[in-house]
Amino acid sequence: DRRGTRQMGSEEICTEGAVETCILQKQLEKYASQDLYPLHMPGHKRRVQPAPGLPYDWDVTEVPGTDDLHDAHGILEEAMKRTAALYGADRTWYLVGGSTCGLLAGIRALTGRGSEVLCARNCHKAVFHALELSGYRVHWIIPALDPDWEICGGIRADQVRAMLAKHPSARAVILTSPTYEGVLSEIEEICSICHEKNIPVLVDEAHGAHLLPQSCQAGFPKGAVACGADLVIQSPHKTLPSLTQTALLHLNGKLVDPDRIERELDIFETSSPSYPLLASLDGCTGILRKEGAELFKKWKERLARFDEAVHSLQKIRILGHGSQSAAVNDPGKILINTRGAGMTGQEAAGLLRDQFRLETEYARGFHVLAMSSPCDSEDALDRLAAALLVLDTKAAAPVSVEKNRTDSTDALPVQELLMIRPVTACTIACAAEQEAEEVPLTEASGRICAEYLYDYPPGIPFLIPGEFITRK
Repeated sequence: DRRGTRQMGSEEICTEGAVETCILQKQLEKYASQDLYPLHMPGHKRRVQPAPGLPYDWDVTEVPGTDDLHDAHGILEEAMKRTAALYGADRTWYLVGGSTCGLLAGIRALTGRGSEVLCARNCHKAVFHALELSGYRVHWIIPALDPDWEICGGIRADQVRAMLAKHPSARAVILTSPTYEGVLSEIEEICSICHEKNIPVLVDEAHGAHLLPQSCQAGFPKGAVACGADLVIQSPHKTLPSLTQTALLHLNGKLVDPDRIERELDIFETSSPSYPLLASLDGCTGILRKEGAELFKKWKERLARFDEAVHSLQKIRILGHGSQSAAVNDPGKILINTRGAGMTGQEAAGLLRDQFRLETEYARGFHVLAMSSPCDSEDALDRLAAALLVLDTKAAAPVSVEKNRTDSTDALPVQELLMIRPVTACTIACAAEQEAEEVPLTEASGRICAEYLYDYPPGIPFLIPGEFITRK
């Protein structure tokens, strides 16, 4: 009996009937209860379970009743239609290879091999890998650098309009919104500009699966699906109750061929998808359909209480929270700047972990990133606010930018490196196929880059294959 209660958000939510909410789980349990002996894969045969607690009974293959992810006409088709309706998409595909799989397939499906495309420079490495495999000729859209926060800003509509005028042969636009830090681009306006020219827009919204109509009604920003993007790739496991590695690919409009998407998914998606992962996607949909409005409302209330609590911070700053307003930011991301408190982000993250038992998403330079979600406990953000107030009162003198740099007097901060406009010698695909040699960094200036150089997270390259390496 799987009925009961679980802690999610600000109150105990009853899961009575939760199995019915997850139609795929119900089907898997029904199949497992039959007296059919599996003379097929997987090899554990639902009998040998060396890691107790894992859902071996649901770990099945494509048999009558469980459908086929690569040719869905049964329970999986029904589940994906429910998710599409939740987001307002024309069509949705479940993915078990993360947003990476969706980006590889979606970008390949946008246009023909060797076409010209516009792409934001601050994309994830998976986007660059897809560009390489597609042989596209890429014109980079360079996001502005926020000098105060030293992070990439969003892509503006006027930037895209100017780039399309400069490169009229461009056949697609590829963007990331929100960014790892939660910065949003002008997706709705950009889609309007591109659609006037019948140019599809793909948005890597891996960090924005929670931006759907329900959350918008609770005060969160509008998501890329609602903004009219043609292809949207999301990782619900980042901010919603779905298992790690799950992702969604949404399609809108007629500018991208769904048959082409399915062909590319056949290439990049495993032919043996995990049914427990698929069930978690369907279960996530079911919970949001049933309780999403209340979950997002409570999440927004917790964030509002957090804002009020940290408003009195004097030396620590938080982007878009407390006294630091940010009109185009995802409020679910909590980017903390510690420079004024006299400590690096790594030092602050260590204190949050060791003294307050709070594990943050990442720390780099003078930043610490904390991620919230509708599944947080009621007191999670209260604990973070209280911890930051303690660190703020114990703060030392502000640290200069130089503390976060190397001994070299001309070394640049990470985000400033991302703003350097690259000079391209050849396409990524061409460079990746050439012979290369390893040389000392001091001898690399003037050479052509043969491999990606990026800082992870978030995995945005400073240099990509085919670009000239400068002294900077």
